Amino acid sequence: MAEKHTQYTIRKVPPHLDEELRRRAHQEHKSLNELALWALARGLGLSEQEVRHHDLDDLAGTWVDDPAFDRAIEAMDQVDPELWS
Repeated sequence: MAEKHTQYTIRKVPPHLDEELRRRAHQEHKSLNELALWALARGLGLSEQEVRHHDLDDLAGTWVDDPAFDRAIEAMDQVDPELWS
């Protein structure tokens, strides 16, 4: 039995989003619909394709003070005068 699909109409798509969707659809030789469905699935974490991050945004603001770590790397903060003479 065929899987039932629902049809959507999306309104008020900002121009920058429209341009990027169309650019990527063209670049990947996909229809605008295929790319939009892929982007929705990926954005919701439902994509089978692993998300690959190209930056460290997910780490921003996550630093936790750890005195044990600070002690462990303390030696790296020392300047060796022989290397600078």
